[in-house]
Amino acid sequence: MITIVDKWTKSSLILKIVIGLIIGAVLGILVPDWEIIGFPGEIFVSALKAIAPILVFVLVASAISKARSGIGSRFKTVIILYLFSTFLSAMVAIIASTMFPVTIHLSAASNATAPTGLGGVMSDMALMVFSNPVDLLAEGQYLGILFWSIVFGIALKMVASDTTKDVITDLADAVTLIVRGIIQFAPIGIMGLVFTSVSQSGIGIFTEYGQLILLLVGCIAFVAFVTDPIISAVALRRNPYQLVFTCLRESGITAFFSRSSAANIPVNMRLCERLGLDRDFFSISIPLGATINMEGAAITITVMTLAVCHTMGIHVPLPVTIILCIISTIGACGASGVAGGSLLLIPMACSLFGISADVAMQAVAVGFIIGVIQDSCETALNSAGDALFSATAEYHDRAKRGEDMKFLGEFAK
Repeated sequence: MITIVDKWTKSSLILKIVIGLIIGAVLGILVPDWEIIGFPGEIFVSALKAIAPILVFVLVASAISKARSGIGSRFKTVIILYLFSTFLSAMVAIIASTMFPVTIHLSAASNATAPTGLGGVMSDMALMVFSNPVDLLAEGQYLGILFWSIVFGIALKMVASDTTKDVITDLADAVTLIVRGIIQFAPIGIMGLVFTSVSQSGIGIFTEYGQLILLLVGCIAFVAFVTDPIISAVALRRNPYQLVFTCLRESGITAFFSRSSAANIPVNMRLCERLGLDRDFFSISIPLGATINMEGAAITITVMTLAVCHTMGIHVPLPVTIILCIISTIGACGASGVAGGSLLLIPMACSLFGISADVAMQAVAVGFIIGVIQDSCETALNSAGDALFSATAEYHDRAKRGEDMKFLGEFAK
């Protein structure tokens, strides 16, 4: 048994995930009624979601309490990268939607609730930040968790003894070890998740709302393979594609099937370790990215809003598109880190054009119909971007200090 476990842990995780993906797809087609096959996927995602809030809290608090001087510039860089890439993603969505206008069938309105405006989003975010920290941990509200973990870490840095800080670090190491154990079950979990998606949706999802899906996926692919690499290349002044492909392969694949940036935080932590990044830095930048690096969400909000405008014959002038980009960027930062979190922000963007909430919520319903593809691609882009820009910020900082840049060709081994 020990030998089997040892071989399992030492074999390629990516290869095992690909095998699990194929098995899950085949079983989803052949035996779609065997719902028990999808159960491991539910357990895997639930386990990651359960441990991720605790992981974020202890890692951020530990990193800040023992933070060295000189990493502040990296945080400034990564925040700029997160926000600029999200804004640029909204711009890509506007250009694509203008070149390839898509209309949607607006059916019965959804009963779900959504923010009525940008002010509502901002007030909800402020109230969430100052909520009970225990409730935030239980509910997985990462914006609030980040805030309180930073406060807790600063307080520890000011008053705690070295022994206390070491205890917090040991606790963070223990939680990290648990997460690594959970990630070893990723291939089985991915198999279950793929089985569920294929068995429930089949191939019909690829034909219904096909143009809308192609537009969304096309924008996401363009950002993943063109705009994000350009941003990284400008910052690093070298070819970034090996780093880009590594992040997409090791972070994007698992995020595609878990459909949760929050659940993929442990995966990105592991990737950053392999990339040789500073733990004090990525322990904060990765959870921060899961909160504010929402390129895919900005694309979804923008494309769906303009699809409603095209359907209703509403002309969208250029100055208004710039405002839409800003609203989509800010709104995307407030999107939750769970499946479908960006869809409920569509009415907020639609309100810019005077579209009623009832009509906008119909677009939300359409979003949930195509969510098996849209949300998977969106989350993959968001999560891979978290790792990509964390690495870009740190490598950029190393280059400024004149350190040796040997990462190309090394991290992909």
